[in-house]
Amino acid sequence: MEYANIIIKPLLTEKSTRLQVSKNTYAFEVTFDANKCQIKEAVEKLYSVKVADVRTMVRKGKPRRSRYRLTKTQTWKRALVTLEGEAKIQLF
Repeated sequence: MEYANIIIKPLLTEKSTRLQVSKNTYAFEVTFDANKCQIKEAVEKLYSVKVADVRTMVRKGKPRRSRYRLTKTQTWKRALVTLEGEAKIQLF
């Protein structure tokens, strides 16, 4: 799997911004079948930083009402990546 295909997009929310400042942790949406080692390698290669820790979680789809029936949003995977030292990722 290519590194660019593992990381779908960085997550820019209030919580992820707060984690960037306080704990040097960045949030990414990743492919569902990627493991922690692959995510670590992809972040290190794409952003040229050293990764200290990777935490992953699966976000289940939420039920939504669509006209006359219930549907469900897609299930996706989130990765929280903590960087070593004073390394930073420039997302903007």
